[in-house]
Amino acid sequence: MLKRLRIKFIAVIMSIVTVLFIVIFGFVLHLTKQNIERESVQMIRSMAFRPMMSAQLRKPNDKPEHTPDNIRLPFFTVNISESGEITVVGGDYFDLTDKELLQKLVNAVNESKKDTGILPDYDLRYMKNERGHMKSIVFADISSEKAMIRGLIRNSVIIGLIGYAVFFLISLFLAKWVTKPVEKTWNEQKQFIADASHELKTPLTVIMTNAEMLSDKSYSESDRNGFTRNILSTSKRMRGLVESLLELARLDNNRTRIKLETVDLSKLINDSILPFEPLFYENDMELSADIDTDIMVAGDRDKLRQVVNILLDNALKYSDPADKVTVKLKRHSSECILSVSGLGTPLSKEDCQNIFKRFYRVDQARNDGQSYGLGLSIAESIIKEHNGKIWAESMNRHNIFYVSLPDQ
Repeated sequence: MLKRLRIKFIAVIMSIVTVLFIVIFGFVLHLTKQNIERESVQMIRSMAFRPMMSAQLRKPNDKPEHTPDNIRLPFFTVNISESGEITVVGGDYFDLTDKELLQKLVNAVNESKKDTGILPDYDLRYMKNERGHMKSIVFADISSEKAMIRGLIRNSVIIGLIGYAVFFLISLFLAKWVTKPVEKTWNEQKQFIADASHELKTPLTVIMTNAEMLSDKSYSESDRNGFTRNILSTSKRMRGLVESLLELARLDNNRTRIKLETVDLSKLINDSILPFEPLFYENDMELSADIDTDIMVAGDRDKLRQVVNILLDNALKYSDPADKVTVKLKRHSSECILSVSGLGTPLSKEDCQNIFKRFYRVDQARNDGQSYGLGLSIAESIIKEHNGKIWAESMNRHNIFYVSLPDQ
């Protein structure tokens, strides 16, 4: 899929570049051609409508007495008398001794109904002029015009091909750069589906196995009751996993609306700690708090309480027995920092980065089946919705989770 996406991206970019090149070079070519033709026509017109030369005819290769300043192309003038006699003026560039060729030129012009035009077979542009009984035709060589246009087309093609190759290389880089987040998301999605399938497969296997044994009448009533309890407890754990997955899906799609209000975070954390104190006591662990008072934040009260519960539950499960877990809330400049620290298996730098990924567990051996590795992912999503940050650090065997939120 990613390969096809890159190919489509490159195809779109190169299609746009192709259209732009065609439009730009076509426009430049059109304007250049128009300017050249306009200058050529103006030159011919200045020659056609200048004062009639003296009646004394000059030799074919004689220069006229005066040539206008805007004459840039080789030209010559053919005068046709009332009797049809042809005389030529100008034309240093041309061999005008061939009367048969001159007559062909005059005939070709007379066949055209236009006063101005081009004789493509001779690379000449002409303009008719009639003054009384005297007719004249001014011819200008346009071979240099054609050579200029051909040169412009050739240069445009060369520049276009070079630019096309450059843009193609750039599009290859851009395609890889643009699709990199998509590739990352795609790989995370595949990993998420694989992990979710694995996590769902285990409780489903337990439920199916206990259901099969429950249908076997050879087991005693007490055994059958045990199978029922196993099915019920496993179903509850499975429901917790599904609810966590749905919660993540809602957070990812921004379907969970954050109810922004002024929250007394100090009071919220103190209230959240109270239900956990008996749990820590049962596990021979101490839970201490160092909470600055009157710290107010803008956020969703229920979501922030969920984050605190996730961090405390994580500390309860993964801190060493008979250890002390410390919860701190301090004000720092324009933000407040919540930290939950406990003594446990040291987290590596890689673990500190990956621990917020879905289904990631540092210590698989201590997994009791109640945790699916989704809590910290949910906490991270909630904190991001509050424009905050969450991260983990490990020092001296103490694993510390930090949450930073804007202070009011």
